[in-house]
Amino acid sequence: MIGNMNKSKPTISIEYCPKCNWMLRAAYMAQELLSTFTEDVHGVLLIPSEIAGKYTISSDGYTLFDRKGMGRFPEVKELKQLVRDHINPNKDLGHSEKK
Repeated sequence: MIGNMNKSKPTISIEYCPKCNWMLRAAYMAQELLSTFTEDVHGVLLIPSEIAGKYTISSDGYTLFDRKGMGRFPEVKELKQLVRDHINPNKDLGHSEKK
């Protein structure tokens, strides 16, 4: 029953390279997203990748951030803005808003 309750809410996925020791970084990002988007998302899924160096953040198949493509990790503020713009563009992020 729980799985069907939030069908309309997106799931954010963070796929990370465990061999690169990026699990804690992924967990921290997940915690930040869950704190900000509690009412807007179904959940945040952490996925250990078999691909070396992978660190991507997506929402139901749509890539929001790709470490390899950007050449860096996302800043928390930046990630919150990307997620907000994708799932709830009218949401006020308070101090995380662009200045």
